[in-house]
Amino acid sequence: MSRQRIFIAGHRGMVGSAIRRQLEQRGDVELVLRTRDELNLLDSRAVHDFFASERIDQVYLAAAKVGALLPTTRIRRISSTRT
Repeated sequence: MSRQRIFIAGHRGMVGSAIRRQLEQRGDVELVLRTRDELNLLDSRAVHDFFASERIDQVYLAAAKVGALLPTTRIRRISSTRT
């Protein structure tokens, strides 16, 4: 029986790396990993070609834009200023 091929989008982030570690510990799957530079998920042709050529069995979508701390910090500073 062949091992399931699993693609984790966002495998270098907090959630994606946790998923990757869990799947690596299982040892019965083949992880297919691509960085943002290697596969732009906003490019529909590239995504189509990737899935057509790689024959992926499962997908974990953990890719996200992170960076909410700075805007939250600014909001707190603004809301605590006196006018």
